[in-house]
Amino acid sequence: MNPPQAPGAWLTRPARPGRIAAYLGLALLGAVVGIAGSLIQGAWFPGGLLLALLAAAALFYGSARATDTQFGAISSAAGWLIAIIALSTGRAEGDGLFSAGIGPLAYIVVGMALAVMCATLVRTTQPGGDKPRLDT
Repeated sequence: MNPPQAPGAWLTRPARPGRIAAYLGLALLGAVVGIAGSLIQGAWFPGGLLLALLAAAALFYGSARATDTQFGAISSAAGWLIAIIALSTGRAEGDGLFSAGIGPLAYIVVGMALAVMCATLVRTTQPGGDKPRLDT
């Protein structure tokens, strides 16, 4: 059994390379889901938008649960958002991936709301313990 640590002790420990690689992998996966969602939501408007938002929500929630930290959801959401912003900016010729309309706007706004919800969920266990945080 590990000895008890002071609150915030994780801030002074060196970062583990495995955890850093996991967060970078989640950011890359977030970028892939963002690119795929951008293409799907514009191709099949009502159903494609719902499918893209469902994929984004599953990624954010799954990454938060897989790492058991809020930063897991934040890292995948950051990759998703960077990909979305890069695709939404137009070029000098006027080319752009996002069309004008409610679909791309809803994809960006609702996707970010889902990211915030998944990043701020209450964790089921306390750090270093196996009891739930809240008694229900």
